[in-house]
Amino acid sequence: MEIYNRKLKQPSRELRKDLTEAEKLLWSKIRLKQLRGILFYRQKPLGEYIVDFYCPKAKLVIEIDGSQHNKQDAVEYDKVRSEFLKSMGLSTLRFNNNNVLGNIERVIQIIEEKLSG
Repeated sequence: MEIYNRKLKQPSRELRKDLTEAEKLLWSKIRLKQLRGILFYRQKPLGEYIVDFYCPKAKLVIEIDGSQHNKQDAVEYDKVRSEFLKSMGLSTLRFNNNNVLGNIERVIQIIEEKLSG
């Protein structure tokens, strides 16, 4: 079950215009069904959150985290957010910016493994 929040439509559009370098790189590899012919969305509103990437077919959320996600309040926020997504039947993969920028091949491999499983 998806919960679409109309209030987040405009903020998600703004986020699409301002992707981080890591988000741009990953998006260049998964957009237009490049990965196994499966559709991904970017900056998708789900409930009260906007997730970085979402694949409805695989019920998969992909989050790209910067260094701010290491702070205690961000860790707690991410935990609550992940629990909410899990309650919707979604699984979440998290990568930090350095992983994406430094080893995009491995990141894609992990995503493909998740899509296969």
